[in-house]
Amino acid sequence: MKSNLLNCVMIVFIFLHLFLPVSLWAADIAPRISDREIIEKLVVLEEGQKAFRSEIKSGQEALNKRLDDSNNTMLILFGSLITLIVALFGYIAWDRRTMVKPVIEQVNRLERKVMADLDLEHSDGSLLRRQLEALRQYAGKNPEFAEILRGLALL
Repeated sequence: MKSNLLNCVMIVFIFLHLFLPVSLWAADIAPRISDREIIEKLVVLEEGQKAFRSEIKSGQEALNKRLDDSNNTMLILFGSLITLIVALFGYIAWDRRTMVKPVIEQVNRLERKVMADLDLEHSDGSLLRRQLEALRQYAGKNPEFAEILRGLALL
């Protein structure tokens, strides 16, 4: 039994040794390619590369156009924002001026009225000072009136 197995293994080994090299020869050898065929295939490859390059170039041009458009849009938005800020500052300045102008006019009117009522530019002093002096002189002649002025801390 051992010998039968050994014989079978031997037969398979010899069979593989004899017919394996023959099966390797069964592969087809590629035919020789002529220079003309090589040149034709290179021309086809070059045309494919030119087409590929033109596609890349058109894609880059489209991308550049989109970037230019987005840059222009950003510039427009930025310009609009600056314009709105300047307009807001202008409105604030105008509103402030229109709001302060009546107040200044009223203060000037009040100053003129006080100056006229108190007669501050008189050579003997203001109207109130002269009136107080007159009351003091009268208090010198009238003791009851002098007591009233002392109670008010005017004498």
